[in-house]
Amino acid sequence: MMSINLPLSVQIAFAGIALLLCIASCLSIMLQRRRPERNYNELRQRVRTWWIIVAVFAVAVLINRTTSVIVLGLISFLAFKEYLSLIPTRRADHRVLFWAYLAIPVQYYWVWAGWYGLFIIFIPIYVFLWLPMRMLLIGETQGFLRAIGTLHWGLMICVFSLSHMAFMLVLPAENNPGGGSMGILIYLIFLTEINDVAQYLWGKSLGKRKIVPKVSPNKTFAGFWGGVFSTAALAVLLAPWLTPLTRIEALGAGLLIGVAGFVGDVTISALKRDLGVKDSGSLLPGHGGILDRLDSLTYTAPLFFHYIYFLHY
Repeated sequence: MMSINLPLSVQIAFAGIALLLCIASCLSIMLQRRRPERNYNELRQRVRTWWIIVAVFAVAVLINRTTSVIVLGLISFLAFKEYLSLIPTRRADHRVLFWAYLAIPVQYYWVWAGWYGLFIIFIPIYVFLWLPMRMLLIGETQGFLRAIGTLHWGLMICVFSLSHMAFMLVLPAENNPGGGSMGILIYLIFLTEINDVAQYLWGKSLGKRKIVPKVSPNKTFAGFWGGVFSTAALAVLLAPWLTPLTRIEALGAGLLIGVAGFVGDVTISALKRDLGVKDSGSLLPGHGGILDRLDSLTYTAPLFFHYIYFLHY
């Protein structure tokens, strides 16, 4: 098992994230006390949840890379399990679900082995073609399209999309002398979180015009643009420390993460609204489910990965 020696910039990043979370925790308490007529519970819940996520992630990466990949694989498993708990499945498909769950450790094995060719096609091609065939062998055609469609989409967002975060850990560290492979992952997660919080704060402060009222009534144009531009500015500022991106490339990455984070958020919101549920689960007491907190990453992780992979790997 190979240990991970964290670059100085990554150590500073962890310390900076902890400091920012402390500030965010204090601000959320102050805002509630100064403006008791407003509801800041959502902000406080998000800050507390990210404390948990950062703590678990920090412990994992401080041990070794193998542990990090296992932890991220477990997160995919929990997200997929939570997703299936929301979606009605046919009784006949229970045997097919075995193969869907089996795809998770196999997908993360390709990550651990650094086998990019199989990592990128295993779920979108092999698993996508195998599951319908296995479902057909059962002989139940009623509801076939809905069953296979929901299963495929769940694997895409909960396993394939999120596994891109793990693959960042096995990218060649020499391509990013400042932050190594860990720096790229920290960059993605930090900007995704900042985008989430910034959109909420800008929306609360200046938001009036709704952007997708039927999907997420609290989302506003002011929140969206404020979050995107805040994320883009931070992306340019942090890029030299954690990534190999130039300033122009970092600006593009920030805009990409800002927009993709918003789309991921409202996509999971649309899913929950369609199913008539407020939260995707209760894995994190008082905070909802794991999909409620990883919704933005289901979009930002794969898009940012391929953006930086194309430019520098």
